[in-house]
Amino acid sequence: MGVKIGVLALQGNVSEHIDAFERALERVGQASESSVFPVKKAMEISGCGALAIPGGESTTISRLIEKNYLYDPIRHFSGGIFATCAGMVLVASRVDDPRICPLDLIDITVDRNAFGRQKESFEADLQIHGLDDGPFHAIFIRAPVATGAGAGVHVLARVNHGIVAVEQGQHMALAFHPELGSDTRLHERFLKKLGM
Repeated sequence: MGVKIGVLALQGNVSEHIDAFERALERVGQASESSVFPVKKAMEISGCGALAIPGGESTTISRLIEKNYLYDPIRHFSGGIFATCAGMVLVASRVDDPRICPLDLIDITVDRNAFGRQKESFEADLQIHGLDDGPFHAIFIRAPVATGAGAGVHVLARVNHGIVAVEQGQHMALAFHPELGSDTRLHERFLKKLGM
């Protein structure tokens, strides 16, 4: 059973997410039945079974979501959401920046620029709960962290600053950029949660 995966194409790593999901679909044997494509309009979201919200600049993406009338379509989206970096900020229930209107899709509190400016970007090998075949090499770029998580949130990984990977229902949020590496295990995990 295939799936249509939309990648929110307002700003950020859109093509990298499309490439990563296409590779993940190959690895789970669903490439021929599925499609991955950029979305910018509400009517495009309604036809998807999954939606990726990529990294970028969270205040800018928040403004663009509002400008393009996408808040309600995303908030009421019935499929799974895969959110990275700025996407993690946007899907949170609480954010430390009043300029951002969170989507309230995952019960987490997020510190938007937890590690500081661009020069504080770093890479780390993370132990991800449920990935038993070795650590995941994570790329953090002006990354957020979750400083708190509700009872229904499954915490997948932490660093000293806080929580950097979570799941809630069909949704997954990551403080780092898995789409920038060659390891698609988290994309595959997300697809399997959708029933693939």
